[in-house]
Amino acid sequence: MAWRGSTTVSDRILACLPYLLPLIDGLMFGVSLFRDFPALQVLLVPLQPVLLIYGSLGQFGQLIVFFALFFLVVRNEKINHFIRYNTMQAILLDIIVFLGSIVLRVVALPGIVFAVQTVASTIFLGLVAAVVYSVAQSLMGRYAEIPAISDAVYMQVR
Repeated sequence: MAWRGSTTVSDRILACLPYLLPLIDGLMFGVSLFRDFPALQVLLVPLQPVLLIYGSLGQFGQLIVFFALFFLVVRNEKINHFIRYNTMQAILLDIIVFLGSIVLRVVALPGIVFAVQTVASTIFLGLVAAVVYSVAQSLMGRYAEIPAISDAVYMQVR
């Protein structure tokens, strides 16, 4: 990505916040991992307040948050490009999580529970890797480049 100016510390922090959306929505894929490795549940402790608030919204409220981020942040050219870029990338990661959940529901047959758990765990680990990478890049003031997803982000964010 071409350099578009410097980013302030507050811009970097605000650019990281939207990545909570796909991370929280993707926790359902990690259920078997958290069950098999209970020590990993310690990683969820910092997310508890956000989980409580986001979970209390219900599905309709979560949909409102999704569209609010898109229309009020991504489409608002008064907001810094760095924040809009990261918000759109988080939204696309969340869409991938949603599509993954649909696919797993369709293929979830009683006899292939192990295969479904393996695929769900793989999706979860890939999602966590993408979110951690994106947040780390954002905190350093760099644009996180995720193949295919970043290309779609560039088409949406001018």
